[in-house]
Order: sequence, then structure tokens, then C-alpha cells
Amino acid sequence: MAHRKKAAARHNTLPLHAIAWIVGAFILIPVVYALLGGFKSNSELSGNPFGLPETWVTANYTDVLGSGSFWLQLWNSTFIAVITTLLTVGLAALAGFIFARFAFRGREALFTLFTAGLMFPFAVAILPIFVLLRTFGLLGNPLGVILTQAAFGLPLTIIILRGFFRSIPGEIEEAAIIDGCSPFGFFWRILLPMARPAMATVSVLAIVGSWNQFMLPLVVFTEESSWTLPLGIQQFQGQYASDTARILAYLVLAMVPALGFYAIAERHLVGGLTAGATKG
Repeated sequence: MAHRKKAAARHNTLPLHAIAWIVGAFILIPVVYALLGGFKSNSELSGNPFGLPETWVTANYTDVLGSGSFWLQLWNSTFIAVITTLLTVGLAALAGFIFARFAFRGREALFTLFTAGLMFPFAVAILPIFVLLRTFGLLGNPLGVILTQAAFGLPLTIIILRGFFRSIPGEIEEAAIIDGCSPFGFFWRILLPMARPAMATVSVLAIVGSWNQFMLPLVVFTEESSWTLPLGIQQFQGQYASDTARILAYLVLAMVPALGFYAIAERHLVGGLTAGATKG
């Protein structure tokens, strides 16, 4: 009987496994294509785009790693991503704490205003953003990218953290207050350590979002010394042709830091996204 139940359960999960494999293939195939394409010459890439390289051209990768521009762009991307994440998560944690643990007039209306930011397309706002950054003298300045990314990242981050903070039992806060803990002390000493899964989740989302941002740095930065990794692809494009094989090698190397960070924080990601889903 038990064996029959296990077989039935395994049979019921087969469609889910099939869907997971199909989705995984759609994600993995472009990565494998870029990885192998980076070991080909441009002529072989045109004649044999999907097969294994006949001659493994390692120079595409070594030339990128040996160029100073790649490491400068890596530093620019890392600096902008880290500061954006600290600013976004820090402000969203404070706002989420207030929305979750304090009752005041207009709270839900203000929270709804924040959530409405999710429905505002970034591409539509690019022209007003450019004018605003030019007015404040932030064109060509990393702050122009950091502040804008933080502003667009706040709505989702606040929603996730507010849900988690609301799931913390009120008895814990009452016990902390009885022990002489101030509201900010409760937030800093108790709530934030308990919110590590949610903090890891929003940090991953903020870093990956900043790492992959192309349009905003393209609008803000004019000097090549300020380029981030997504903008660095332009150095392999000429007026009449592109060094496609080296672009693929560059893309693979640019993905490695973000994938490494994701691998470290992955175990917190699902727990952080589902935290607070059953309460408030």
C-alpha cells in the first residue's frame, strides 16, 4: 500500500518536473551558447553557431580579463550595486517597519501610493529622469544612477519587508518594551536579526537589478571611465561590424560575480519571498 502511494505521488509530480526541466532548458541554453561561443572565432561562430568549437579560442576570455577596462567596469558596477542595495534596503527596512508596526492616519493610503510605483514603467520615465538629473547636476555622476535605482527599487522592497515585519508576533515587541527597549532598539536589535531571510531576498533583487541595468547608465554616463559592465559591450562594436565572439566571452565573465552572489544568498531567497505570506 505504501509503495503504491509513493508511486502515485511520484506520478503526480511528473508534470511539475517536466515543466521545471523545460523552464531550466530555456534559461540554460542561452548561457551555454554564450559560453561556447566565447571560445570560437567570429567566422566559426557564423558557420557553426550551435556546435562545439573546432578550435578553442581562449584568447577571447584572456584578452577580456587582461584588459584594464573590464576591471574598471567591474568596479563601477560593484560600487553602484552595493551602494544602491544599502540605500534601498536601509530605507525600505525603516519604511516597512513603520508601515508594519505603527498605526497612524493615512497609513494604508500612503502604502498604496508606494505600491503604485510598481505599475510605473521605467522606460516611460527615462526622459523626465534625464531632465531631473541634468537640473541637479548628476549627469555623469554615479549618484545619478544610484538614487534613481533606489527610488525604483523601494516599492517592491517595502512590500516584501512590510509583510515579513507584520508576521513577527506582537508579544515579542511587548516583551522588548517591558525590558526597556525603545521602538528603534526593537527594530535594530531584534527585528532586523530575525529578518535575515527577507533582507537577503531584497538584497539579491537589488544587486541583480542594478547589475543588469543598461538604459539608465547609458543615459547618465558619457565618459568611458564611468561605464558599467552592461555598457562595456559597446567597446566591441565598430561602425560596420561587431566582435561577436568577444562580446559573448565578455557577457559570460560579467555574469560570474552576480551568479556567485546569488549562489551564496540563494538559500535565503525562497524563505524571504514567502515570509509573511500567511499573516497581514
